[in-house]
Amino acid sequence: MLIGLDIGSTSVKAALFAMDGSVIDHRSHSYPTSRPGPGMVEQDPQRWLDGIHDAIANLLSGRDPADIRAVGICSQVNTDVFVDNSGKPLMPAITWQDIRAGTEAAKLDATITPAEKQEWWGAELPIGASHVLAKMMWLAKHHPDLWAQTHQVLSARDFCLLKLTGQAVSDPISAFGQVGLDHQYIDALIDRVPGAKAKLPPLKHFTDIAGEMTLDSSGRRVPVITGTMDAWGNLFGCGVFRPGQGMYVSGTSEILALAGSERIGAPGIVTFATIEGLVVNAGPTQSGADSLRWWASTAGVEPGDIPALAEKASRADRPILFLPHLEGERAPLWDSEIRGAFIGLDSRTSAPQFALAVLEGVALAARHSMGSLVEAAGFRPDYMLYGGGGARSDLWSQIRADCLGTPLHRFSFTDVGCLGAAILAAVGIGAFQSIAEAVPAMTRVERVFEPDPRQKARYDAMFQAYLRAIDALRPIGIIHTDVQP
Repeated sequence: MLIGLDIGSTSVKAALFAMDGSVIDHRSHSYPTSRPGPGMVEQDPQRWLDGIHDAIANLLSGRDPADIRAVGICSQVNTDVFVDNSGKPLMPAITWQDIRAGTEAAKLDATITPAEKQEWWGAELPIGASHVLAKMMWLAKHHPDLWAQTHQVLSARDFCLLKLTGQAVSDPISAFGQVGLDHQYIDALIDRVPGAKAKLPPLKHFTDIAGEMTLDSSGRRVPVITGTMDAWGNLFGCGVFRPGQGMYVSGTSEILALAGSERIGAPGIVTFATIEGLVVNAGPTQSGADSLRWWASTAGVEPGDIPALAEKASRADRPILFLPHLEGERAPLWDSEIRGAFIGLDSRTSAPQFALAVLEGVALAARHSMGSLVEAAGFRPDYMLYGGGGARSDLWSQIRADCLGTPLHRFSFTDVGCLGAAILAAVGIGAFQSIAEAVPAMTRVERVFEPDPRQKARYDAMFQAYLRAIDALRPIGIIHTDVQP
């Protein structure tokens, strides 16, 4: 058996798998996210570890630890922990949603020429507020005492590997934006932030063994695979293993990706270094299920109640447009200053219409990303392999298929990051010779959502309004009241 761990934006998810990918058991351990100030989004790294140990203890309850062959791990990316030389966090983790380092990111990005970006990444990859070097610059400027104490800057996965195995390592995919097409750190970039190079962890391939961990009180020690970022864990857990396939994973954010064989690229899209024969183009948005979390909190209901509430609204009525840019937007805009909005309200607008607008607004953001992805990859897939927590809602799944105009093939186990981590573990211990062999053997589709042609006119009109609204609202998204006349 294998254990797959996914350190997500809202919880640690863990699952126990047979070697054919079938789910034996699964657990989830949630943790809070704090927002102590404008643009600041933080987590306590100890909560990740507590979640891992709690989940594994529950998975092993009544089972023989000797049956566990390996542990795989993936995690949220661009969430960084600054640790001292004992591995102790010096401050809460700065998450990928945090935009405090936006000014530093813009300054660093301005030092990089388009020619350098093409040389390093084969595309004009933007430096955003979530980039680890921008966060380093922010800490060095605003908290020089903490920067002086910083021994390493680790992603969520790197930090957990350190605490579980005693080894802090990263992989070239998780470190995208810091590494080049040769899978090595880009010294010419990293040297622009004094002191940064010495604080980054060494790199390993994502199927390499990082070390061993003890399975809690059992004393059983098992190999832990290096693993990778959640988007790539999701990619494999969603069944992607060859060029021509596409993935849509709905979590805290929406992550869409197309795997090709040719490096083309497009503005606003992350094109990773070629690995396992795949040129993966990714378009992560800023807010997916996080929009549900926000609206549920605002409306005084549970996030899981939003789709049921939206069912009471009619998609034949005039739509309400929602822009889900609650903390800026990532792909394809990469704009930390843009903000969300509801448009088209009238005195009859009520809770069901708001709920439907939130679901549709998230789908429109995915369609926006998808357009740039098709340009970057050079093809439009016949269907998208589909999973994630947000995929559990049949209504939301149908809305996404209708909005994209593309069939969605939903997987039987929607926590695809856990399965992707287990797939990496299976390859890492030699149970399969390659990712291309392991993925089709360990994944299976549960249901297909076909686009409803009756909804095409609705979403074409809404998408055009969505694009116009972005252009119109961008200059006034953040209203500054401290400007002197």
